[in-house]
Amino acid sequence: MARIDLVDLAHAYGGNDAPAESFALKPVTMTWRQGGAYALLGPSGCGKTTLLNLISGIVTPSRGKILFDGVDITPLSTRKRNIAQVFQFPVIYDTMTVGENLAFPLENRGVPKADVEARVREIADLLDLTPWLGRKATRLTADAKQKISLGRGLVRSDVAAVLFDEPLTVIDPELKWQLRSKLKALHRELDLTMIYVTHDQTEALTFADTVVVMHDGRVVQSGTPAELFDKPAHTFVGYFIGSPGMNIVPAAVSGREARIDGHVIGLHRNYGVLPAGANIEIGVRPEFVTVAAPAPGLLSATIERIDDLGRVRFARVRVGEAKFAARVPSGFSVAGNSVGLVFDPARVHVYADSRLVEGVA
Repeated sequence: MARIDLVDLAHAYGGNDAPAESFALKPVTMTWRQGGAYALLGPSGCGKTTLLNLISGIVTPSRGKILFDGVDITPLSTRKRNIAQVFQFPVIYDTMTVGENLAFPLENRGVPKADVEARVREIADLLDLTPWLGRKATRLTADAKQKISLGRGLVRSDVAAVLFDEPLTVIDPELKWQLRSKLKALHRELDLTMIYVTHDQTEALTFADTVVVMHDGRVVQSGTPAELFDKPAHTFVGYFIGSPGMNIVPAAVSGREARIDGHVIGLHRNYGVLPAGANIEIGVRPEFVTVAAPAPGLLSATIERIDDLGRVRFARVRVGEAKFAARVPSGFSVAGNSVGLVFDPARVHVYADSRLVEGVA
């Protein structure tokens, strides 16, 4: 296991002289603690796989350094970095048995036979592969093969980190949930540093202790699932995390008030006078905007549709040119298409040029 430090790390596939905005990974400096469970989360093309490949040594960075436990490993090969990597599609030897596949990384490093057998049994038991140890891998299902691939990544106890590059893409939804839960249990059991790349917020939030959200080659926020949900540091985080995502709408903000379509919404913090020329928006999660009967003092909205998710209903509403998702209280009956919106002031955030403005309590 290792603490991983990224120091001004950046990469451009066109070379270090490429324009700054063309870098696949913009400069990032951060530390990942030993034994942590991390997820790199973002849409396709955001830079998360590039970052993973820089850590593994598959790609050499255009600039910056990578430290394992304070040692600069930037120039070292993948093998010398002592990491394990699990890819999107299973990487196994079909002609070997399941047990031989699991044992291979250890045997390749000269681990004594008794230790190999003990470790293989341990990992097979954790992954529910024990009944298959003597079976050839060639005709196993895709999920069984990916379990073997996961096991090959986890079987070495001496690795600095285990890297997962969207490892559950080929698995059907029910088995995906089971394997994700299994990975979380394995992390607690084995105490390994794990870094998990995914575009699926559910995978990221249920697996990781710390989620690193990436957008356009940048790390826009790193934090616990609760921190990302409760206080997005960037409008992209608010929009990308949550279902539905955060409402982000233009507003005029001054002091403790936000003004939308001529209506004042009270704020929990004082924002003074915001920078002239900045793009000012407010963000509030749909869970904290409630539909009510029209009344004086409430922001008036027009309902476009209601999404019934079973345990909760969300109304899709329009206020002028702005669109909101708002929670429909249990038992509330919508008469006509006009409603009022009730905001929780403590849950309304202010953003200037997409970045969170803290305000004064």
